[in-house]
Amino acid sequence: MKKKTLVIGASTNPSRYSYLAINRLVAHGHEVVAFGLRKGTVAGVEIDTELQNYKDIDTITLYLNPQNQVKYYEYIISLNPKRVIFNPGTENPEFYSILKEHSIEFEQACTLVLLNINQY
Repeated sequence: MKKKTLVIGASTNPSRYSYLAINRLVAHGHEVVAFGLRKGTVAGVEIDTELQNYKDIDTITLYLNPQNQVKYYEYIISLNPKRVIFNPGTENPEFYSILKEHSIEFEQACTLVLLNINQY
């Protein structure tokens, strides 16, 4: 089953993991929406620079360090995703507790690895 995924921390910089993730998610047939600080397009996906009320988000994959996540807690909760993936460097026990309170699953994993081993 393909999962609609929101990439938070999206970048048009080919050396960034969020860039690679968008490309791989699209290549695996997932519907992708993206939010980042700068507009641009990656693999046909427009990067939004303003928060959108996306519908039917299955997974949010984070590419923001814990300090930068704080201002997005309420936004992420409001989207009611099925799960949030904390990629390496984004681990955030404070946010895990908040997600648990809202019955949102989370995992500490690498989106790229999950896609490569067909565990996404």
